[in-house]
Amino acid sequence: MSSPGVAARDRVHAWVDEHADFLYRYAYSRVFEENLAEDLVQETFLAALQASDRFSGRSSVRTWLVSILKHKVVDHFRKVARQDRESLDSFFREELSEHFGEDGHWRLEARTTPTNWPPEQQMLLDQKAFWKQLETCLRHLPPRVREVFVLREMEDLDTPEICRLLGISQQNLWSVMHRARMALRGCLDVNWVRVLGRA
Repeated sequence: MSSPGVAARDRVHAWVDEHADFLYRYAYSRVFEENLAEDLVQETFLAALQASDRFSGRSSVRTWLVSILKHKVVDHFRKVARQDRESLDSFFREELSEHFGEDGHWRLEARTTPTNWPPEQQMLLDQKAFWKQLETCLRHLPPRVREVFVLREMEDLDTPEICRLLGISQQNLWSVMHRARMALRGCLDVNWVRVLGRA
């Protein structure tokens, strides 16, 4: 008869076979680094092994594993939060000069000035190609800006928690989110909406 430890390892091995690819995609879509995503998934399964006897089955195994991985992602962002302050400042400067004139109004000639998305583009938001392009646009955000966007829009953390995790004020967070959304809108406008319009 196998020991409880062996049984737990066997159970986690089965979870790895069934859920590793999904968890990797989840992690990669948050951190955009292959090795880091792999490390986070590995840490998730290690934590699952250590806590497997406490898994009650009230949620699915995948939901439980994702909740562990989410904590790992947040912990990673917390660790690197102090290292990349300059990227926020340079991001603001570049965004302001690219999108706005000295009078504070949109530069109408800028290639990323927003356009109205026609209804057919709105209907295509569920296509894989759109989400692939969104991932590409996210990857081009400065790491600190991307972290704020991921925590707010993808992990659905509330404003006070993000501010506490990253050591920023609420006003800074709102500014970052505004600029991130503008940058993503501009990137999608150029690489998705206008490209489809020419197709």
